[in-house]
Amino acid sequence: MAVRQLGQNALTDNAWVRFAVRRTGRLLLSLWVLVTAAFIMIHALPGDPVRAALGPTAPVELVAQRRAAMGLDDPLWSQYLHYLGNLLTGDLGTSMTSGLPVAEVIGDRMGATVEMAVLAFAVAVVVAVPLGTAMAALASDGRRRVGDWMFTSTSVVLATIPEFLMAVGLVFVFGVQLGWAPVAGRAGPGSYVLPVLALAIGPAAVLARIVRVEMLAVLHTDYIRTARAKRLPPRVLYLRHALPNALTATLTVGGLLLGGLVAGTVLVENVFAWPGLGGTIVRSILAKDYPTVQGVVLVYGVGVLLVNLTVDVALAVLDPRSAIRES
Repeated sequence: MAVRQLGQNALTDNAWVRFAVRRTGRLLLSLWVLVTAAFIMIHALPGDPVRAALGPTAPVELVAQRRAAMGLDDPLWSQYLHYLGNLLTGDLGTSMTSGLPVAEVIGDRMGATVEMAVLAFAVAVVVAVPLGTAMAALASDGRRRVGDWMFTSTSVVLATIPEFLMAVGLVFVFGVQLGWAPVAGRAGPGSYVLPVLALAIGPAAVLARIVRVEMLAVLHTDYIRTARAKRLPPRVLYLRHALPNALTATLTVGGLLLGGLVAGTVLVENVFAWPGLGGTIVRSILAKDYPTVQGVVLVYGVGVLLVNLTVDVALAVLDPRSAIRES
């Protein structure tokens, strides 16, 4: 009995166990808030979803029958409990417009959205980390102020341009005027260029500035001065000693940017007629397709929450003291 109690106390006292329990609880609470908010917002939209699905010429009796079959005549709290019960069993409902299961609709479209978001994030990281590191190296001695000012100003401007406005500009310049890339659809590698750039340019500018600031702080530390005194090659100095210590804040911001990229696909997909979840949710909102909107919102929200959870775990692994401090 004493051994068993000792084992339980050791498990409870483990900072990593408390960290995992706390993060799991936060994830579940966030999911509940997300589901509840999505349910309330979609039901607050004006109009009759059944009438929108059946058309304005549908008989009143058919509309009433369909509403009763879908439970839309029930009190809102009853619909909410029914919706939660279905979610717990993995049932996202049936689309009012297509008649297909919402899970099937999302499954057919989610791949295109994930591809766009992941590729945009990869492009942003590949561009931002070397660029931010290079600008920090050039500015570390206090010289080259003009180049540093130009980099900062340009990155601020690019970071403030909304994704959909960036998408429209890229379509006009490179699609319409120059004809270098397709402007609609998802057919072949060329069709990825403009949508991915529209999503990646802003986050790349933000991430490059973060890398520059963190690298500048690291380059002025004592151990970097010692490494310089030993005349280490620049490749070793920057890549092995400086960059890993500057990646903590970069990883945090990168995770937030990835979550923003997932949400930003909604508008960009509609600009490029991309066959993903973004176009699906816009059409479903216009058609007042309750189940589809709720399902897509849930997928987007879960994606953002999982990204944030992954970043928290990665930061805790890189800096275990953070997990201990929060426990």
